[in-house]
Amino acid sequence: MNRRKRLTFWGADENDDSLPRSVMEGRKTVTADTVDDYAAGYGEFGDGGYQPGDLIEVYDLKKRLRCLIKATKVYTIEFGNVPDEVWRGEGFLSAKEFQDCHVRCMPHLTLHDKFELVTLHFELVEIIARDI
Repeated sequence: MNRRKRLTFWGADENDDSLPRSVMEGRKTVTADTVDDYAAGYGEFGDGGYQPGDLIEVYDLKKRLRCLIKATKVYTIEFGNVPDEVWRGEGFLSAKEFQDCHVRCMPHLTLHDKFELVTLHFELVEIIARDI
């Protein structure tokens, strides 16, 4: 690959840029996905398989480059045992709030206590486009 890796944060619709904004504001420093989905790419704006040290371009749902992040840690957690650094890094007030949101966002899955998620921890490197 002759370019940086890419990631798109999903929202309610194509106008929902709340997650990229949260990253740019420093409130979101973690994201989580299923083991299978984390490893798989999802098109031109989502490479998947991010590893510590990767510089990653973050796009909104309109495919606009918003910021650059650097992956710092990647590890697997169980849905029933969400570490503080994960739910706080996702911007939630508790592990329960993290779990409730992920149940709503992944209705096609049965998220039980032993279900594994991969967490990507990152730091903001550069804001490209704050207000679009």
